[in-house]
Amino acid sequence: MESPAARNPNWLDLPRELTASILHRLGAIELLETAQKVCTTWRNICKDPAMWRTVDMRNSGRTYTLPYDLEKMTMHAVDLSCGQLEAINIENFGSDQLLLYIADRSSQLKRLRLVRCYEGISPEVFSEAFKKLPLLEELHLYFTVFGKQEIEVAGRFCTLLKSFKLNFHSYEHPRKCDDEALAIAESMPELRNLQLFGNKMTDDGLRVILDKCPHLESLDLRQCFNVTLAGDVGYRCFERIKDLKRPHDSTDGCGFHTELFLGEVGSDFEYVLAPPDFPLVYGKDDYHGMSDSSDIDSVDYDNHPDPNHPDY
Repeated sequence: MESPAARNPNWLDLPRELTASILHRLGAIELLETAQKVCTTWRNICKDPAMWRTVDMRNSGRTYTLPYDLEKMTMHAVDLSCGQLEAINIENFGSDQLLLYIADRSSQLKRLRLVRCYEGISPEVFSEAFKKLPLLEELHLYFTVFGKQEIEVAGRFCTLLKSFKLNFHSYEHPRKCDDEALAIAESMPELRNLQLFGNKMTDDGLRVILDKCPHLESLDLRQCFNVTLAGDVGYRCFERIKDLKRPHDSTDGCGFHTELFLGEVGSDFEYVLAPPDFPLVYGKDDYHGMSDSSDIDSVDYDNHPDPNHPDY
């Protein structure tokens, strides 16, 4: 008969490397709010900068119901990385202060993903932050205020960019505008992966991208309804692009809300928004990202972040 000890192994007896691997699969909030409180061993593991090379701050989108300050938690995670942060994902919150805090302390950052951050991060601060992220290889943006000027700055200062995603709400009858496509073509020549979900560009803009981005292998044009792929543009895409998604292809599996809007509002950055508690970007792993951890007893996440506080 199997002994009780065999049925209920002592988790504290696991090798440190295995424990770290298990904890690494928890989300940021789980690590900060729960895991490091379990025991001294787990707390020490959670303080290792290697745990914070990837910080994933996914959440349900109902940030107003959370009992803690996500910005302060993110800042703490950045500090725990001790300059080793390589990838960070921010969803449904964010501010100018937070983005600059990350950029100032994360010169090794390679992957930046921002989801539904248009209420807190200004275009001017985007431009300032990119100047401090020379190693950035992936920039993925969903429902975030980001236009021609910011694209140009990102391309100019982040010369290693290989993957760029710029996703907006889609309209059945969008205005025609190639500004963003031209900015991408002129400033991001090393791109391998490009996703422009719901963009207003035309075949002319796409043609310039194909001319200026010779290494492009993956191109997602879903709901770019001004693109027809007629003539030479379509031929070049079908011949050269290994992974091509066309404007009217299915949006299944795209990972975010894809409802079409009938008309378009006046300015480039005015949208018909879903309810504030609706998670526009979602998936089975939304609540299980990899993120940061620290001594939670020494940081009060109920207060607003103060970078000058001694705990930072």
